Amino acid sequence: MTQSSPPRHAVVIGGSMAGLLTAAVLSEHAAVTIIDADSLPEGPEPRRGLPQARHVHVMWSGGARAIEEILPGITDAWTSAGAIRRRLPTDVVTMTAHGWLPRYGEKQFTVSCSRDLLDAVVRARVTALPGVEVLQRTRVRGLEGTAARITGVRVDTPREEGLLVPADVVVDAGGRGSRSRLWLEELGAGAVPQSEVDSGLVYATRIFRAPEGAHALGFPIVNVQSDPRVPVPGRTATIVPIENGQWQATLSGTRGGQPTADPDAFIPFAKDLRDPIVGRLLEGRTALTDVAVTQSTTNRRLHFEKADLPDGFFAVGDSVATFNPLYGQGMTVAARGLLAVRALLRSGGLSRPGFGNAAQRALTPQVAAAWTLATSQDILYPGATGMRPKPGAGLLDAYVNRLMAGATVEEPLTAAFFEVITMTSPPTAWFRPEVLWRVLRSSARGGLKAPPLTAAERTVAGLDRPAGASRLPDGRADGPAREAGPAGRSL
Repeated sequence: MTQSSPPRHAVVIGGSMAGLLTAAVLSEHAAVTIIDADSLPEGPEPRRGLPQARHVHVMWSGGARAIEEILPGITDAWTSAGAIRRRLPTDVVTMTAHGWLPRYGEKQFTVSCSRDLLDAVVRARVTALPGVEVLQRTRVRGLEGTAARITGVRVDTPREEGLLVPADVVVDAGGRGSRSRLWLEELGAGAVPQSEVDSGLVYATRIFRAPEGAHALGFPIVNVQSDPRVPVPGRTATIVPIENGQWQATLSGTRGGQPTADPDAFIPFAKDLRDPIVGRLLEGRTALTDVAVTQSTTNRRLHFEKADLPDGFFAVGDSVATFNPLYGQGMTVAARGLLAVRALLRSGGLSRPGFGNAAQRALTPQVAAAWTLATSQDILYPGATGMRPKPGAGLLDAYVNRLMAGATVEEPLTAAFFEVITMTSPPTAWFRPEVLWRVLRSSARGGLKAPPLTAAERTVAGLDRPAGASRLPDGRADGPAREAGPAGRSL
């Protein structure tokens, strides 16, 4: 802001990742008030309004780079706080629907830690920005204004009910529990269209003490995915090494194959998947928590961009779209979309006419790309409900299927796979000429037949090394570990 410009004020509803990043972007142009119903912790601690934080969260390189642009130095701050920067695919052992991916040299990366740590580091940076204020333990009653223009919000604070907080712009980052759709209708702004795809997914997570020496060795993320093409419930298991020498293990299952809160069933579930490696790694480990279960995993999208929004309002993050957590898209979608909003602000500021609608449209491409990737898979599972694939989707599906199969044996296709999955590039990157050429000539023959753990990793984890060895982190074979890969789908 300059001294000659009129004072501006923005309200952000919600203090989670999307809300904090929104506040950071808006703080270049206005004083910002973040309003949250919780008491926000000082450090990486759980909070009531973010129950899904108990499960594995993925900060893809596409999201980390976007947040780095908004908050320079944030990746180093995460790692200084205990997070681990993981190279992809070097530091991941993952079984896609087509088979095991080779552990080639770094193509992308992910930040490995608890969601509480991710949020705490960002929260500390954003709340220290000039002009950013936080109202905690404060509930938003509704939007103030008309169908043409939002002028603020009405809130209940610990000391006062019905307090008016005026604002030039109000941003809904309230998450899955957002009520802005109802509030807009009450103002006469019209209905906001909604889409849903529900696979009936249930998540169950438990934290274990990692084997001694595993973190020092750089033990990889281990993941066994399901195959949506096979007409059975989709079940997955993942181990992510996080801060404090811990393994965060998350199981998931779609309708008819969901995990439960029963601690005695946790490891047997993991051992009963397409490959038992996650269950084998967890056997004998000390559990540090009970099993946390979450059932609210429906893909839901509110099409604010199709509504006639009042000026001075837009929505971000889970208030716009919630995705199956399996794909790790939420934080990255929010961060990359907010870069587009920042560009919009820098070109015209908050005073430009129709800023709210323009900001909502700027967010849409990132939301739409993630929505297509998530729902095209989830709708394939038995009992899934919601919008069905559009006519002609089968041809596109066959192409992507072939690309994913090729990613198990060809390094350039592995790189293309991670480029899109990490949201570094849009799905159109899969149709570049050099990728298209390789996809058309690719074959899944010669794929890995066993989890590509190194001998050192097997030793530290207490596994007996099987006949037919693994693949080293640089992609070189450590024995005869290749055979024809199984057919199927990946992410």
